[in-house]
Amino acid sequence: MTTTMNNVVEIIEFTDPVCTWCWGSEPVLRKLESRFGEQVKISFIMAGLVKDITSFYDSYNDIGGDPVRSNRNIAKHWLDASERHGMPVQSEGFRLFSKEFPSTYPQNIAYKAAQIQDQVLANRFLRRIREASAAEAKLTNTTEVLVELVAEVGLDVARFLEDFTSGTARKAFEADLALTARYKAHGYPTFLVRFGEKETLLRGYKRYEEFKAVIDYLSNGTINERLVPPGEESIIQFIRTYGSVAPIEIKMAFDLSDAELNSTVDSLLKQKLITRRAAGNGYFISPAISSMACDNATGICTTV
Repeated sequence: MTTTMNNVVEIIEFTDPVCTWCWGSEPVLRKLESRFGEQVKISFIMAGLVKDITSFYDSYNDIGGDPVRSNRNIAKHWLDASERHGMPVQSEGFRLFSKEFPSTYPQNIAYKAAQIQDQVLANRFLRRIREASAAEAKLTNTTEVLVELVAEVGLDVARFLEDFTSGTARKAFEADLALTARYKAHGYPTFLVRFGEKETLLRGYKRYEEFKAVIDYLSNGTINERLVPPGEESIIQFIRTYGSVAPIEIKMAFDLSDAELNSTVDSLLKQKLITRRAAGNGYFISPAISSMACDNATGICTTV
């Protein structure tokens, strides 16, 4: 049966590319996609976490005001969060905010510029901003770094810069801010889960089981989970689908124990089917690339 919007659950994340618990929600979203397939549609609304760090204040984590002190406290907060959500974080060298670059709005606007061009590539771009911000300590609020990431995912750089600098993407971002205000989504992530005319808000990080329960309730049991066998073939396909995954994303998608995860990763490494890249306090896994492979989407030829 063909899936239509009448039998699709929409999960809309009010987010910011630099929000650590949005980063921590990535494994949950990927498990939802793996288990529900075309029955679930995930999309993103840019909510703009930090307009200006000098006037922002998170009293719980003592973040805001002085950019240098804020960077130090953000790094600590992210490490603490990483211990809970399992996604890699690079705290050493983190210095995203400064007097010159006090905001996360550039990353939000950049996503909207990418979205104008291509939705699929825009979502890949959002993931790369999250990776670069959280696990690589890159200055993703600078245009230079954003352009590098745009080129990496295969977006047209000239078109991106035009939409990013002309005000077109900012206008789209302002529409997202208005929608965020309408739903009173003041903390991130916030998830709007919608099925037909029914919708509900989930505020903050949520476990897969919580999403599953809400999906079952809203759809009255008509949207069903499809279990994926946890064999090496399924796992390598998962890695190829996303291109870059953290171990926790494999573990969660396939309900693996730590021992099962480590055994599988070791086996795939020995077979030279994957590569492993260190990232902060963790690592990413990607499909192995032929020594003379060229990607038609990006026009990049890579040697390994």
